[in-house]
Amino acid sequence: MTNSVFLRRLGLLAVLVVCVALLAAVPHLSSYYVRVVDSILIYIILAVGLNLVVGYAGLLDLGFIAFYAVGAYAYALLASGQFDIHLPFILILLIGGLVGGVAGILLGFPVLKLRGDYLAIVTLSFGEIIRIAINNADSLTNGPQGIAALDRASLFGLPLTSPVHFYWLLLLLAIIVCTCVYFMERSILGKAWRALREDQDVVRGLGINTTTLKLAAFAISATIGGAGGVIFGSFQRFVSPESFTFQESLLVVLIIIIGGVGNIVGVIAGAIVLVVLPEVLHFAAQYRLLIYGVVLVSVIVLRPTGLVSPRYNLGFFLQKVRTLWLSPSTT
Repeated sequence: MTNSVFLRRLGLLAVLVVCVALLAAVPHLSSYYVRVVDSILIYIILAVGLNLVVGYAGLLDLGFIAFYAVGAYAYALLASGQFDIHLPFILILLIGGLVGGVAGILLGFPVLKLRGDYLAIVTLSFGEIIRIAINNADSLTNGPQGIAALDRASLFGLPLTSPVHFYWLLLLLAIIVCTCVYFMERSILGKAWRALREDQDVVRGLGINTTTLKLAAFAISATIGGAGGVIFGSFQRFVSPESFTFQESLLVVLIIIIGGVGNIVGVIAGAIVLVVLPEVLHFAAQYRLLIYGVVLVSVIVLRPTGLVSPRYNLGFFLQKVRTLWLSPSTT
């Protein structure tokens, strides 16, 4: 084995050890910091899900938070005293994802022929319609007061009672979502989505059913959003319409834009920056939003393709690892 190959493998091993050590150290932090990490993981899950529509299919969806709300209220209604229904957490997780997917298809049908600004306006309106409906359905959702005292979640008999428990659950779910999206990105479906993003007319001219492509993107993205909402509801044990405003949808879109459109690694970087930055700026309470805005504008101007270049996607890093470990070990 040459010295250069040995040093590169040693460096890769060191990076992996550091990453694992950081993930393992999170449960030993204070509850506040663990909650911040939990928030990062939730937004990673949401942004990776929305990236299927925005980044791969090229459809600007500003109402994604509606699917998040559907999942959260699915947990609130099926695991609380609201209607005295107390289903198991894992079952509600499946139901929330399924209901979110159905909602995604219902949204997808009316917007199949819309593009650009028109699509953005319709999806934004859809998100607001869901929020207003939840806010006004007093008999079902308890209106603006929300639903409190939700059941404590338990997974296979293990109660999830602390931020640390949810950290492991969210980390596992984030890994599963990123892995599934990575393989979808490399599949024929992912290539069709990218072609759809570049030119819908050409895709249609090639005989590809653009209706199916769009509905698949909306359905899968909404399923991830619904599952994320179930996790959010079980974590907070309280849901209200105030948690699902347009600002939340905008934040998820910003994570994608700041991190890198169509890039899983970029989404992770964007979520870390946009969740941690407001926490860091607590010392400047009066100027926090101003500084936050200046930082966002600066990133967009200086890095128009995102914090992480499109070249450095998840496939790039996996290929580097594969090449390094399979490189000839003899001189």
